[in-house]
Amino acid sequence: MTRIDKTFSRLRAEGKKAFVSYIMAGDPDVETSLAVMKGLPAAGVDIIEIGLPFTDPMADGPTIQLAGQRALEGGMTLDKTLAMVAEFRKDDDSTPIVMMGYYNPIYSRGTELFLAQAKAAGIDGLIVVDLPPEEDDELCIPAQAAGLNFIRLATPTTDDKRLPKVLQNTSGFVYYVSITGITGAAAPEASDVAPEVARIKAQTDLPVIVGFGITTPAAAEAIAGIADGCVVGSAIVKDIAEGKPVAVILGRVAELAAGAHRG
Repeated sequence: MTRIDKTFSRLRAEGKKAFVSYIMAGDPDVETSLAVMKGLPAAGVDIIEIGLPFTDPMADGPTIQLAGQRALEGGMTLDKTLAMVAEFRKDDDSTPIVMMGYYNPIYSRGTELFLAQAKAAGIDGLIVVDLPPEEDDELCIPAQAAGLNFIRLATPTTDDKRLPKVLQNTSGFVYYVSITGITGAAAPEASDVAPEVARIKAQTDLPVIVGFGITTPAAAEAIAGIADGCVVGSAIVKDIAEGKPVAVILGRVAELAAGAHRG
């Protein structure tokens, strides 16, 4: 079992939903993003998604695009992102970390080398948004062989014909994108999302986590209430962009986490 599997097992035993938070590695600098990352578990975060900055983040809205640009301008690299995870792991060996990004930096590094380095750093899973199931041999299957979960995204346009293909090699959890569009673009309605979550859960035993557009504790509670948990990214990244103190950022995270855990 990966740390992700163990976390969902624990949450099920506690009767709780999962709260997943996203931050961009190196935004606005390594020191700040590492301080936020280290504070996330105590604020109630069950799984951390860490963004790998990339020059052409096509699935991301303006907030996360700008976060990636700030990180890259500050000199953030794949090696520094892995080093940041390794530093986090010195004090926390239980909180799952999922690296979210695009295939180009991984391809450039070489899949085998990247997976070995990611595993050594303490990464538990990958979300690579530009690798469809037809390319599973590229990274998905090698990642799972290396002991990392490969987490796939399902969307409102993933129909019943496509869904089994999306699910076939997915592990850890399924990330359901609640809206059609980019990150942070709109707020999802639980009443619209619930039938889609049920449709996915009818075809898999994996937890289904819902993300995109969740910005308030009430929204986190509503969405977590109809799924196995929720993801918040842009709302946290926006606070970081505004230069709010780490304690204030983590206070906001704690409110969102409490909402999700009530779901």
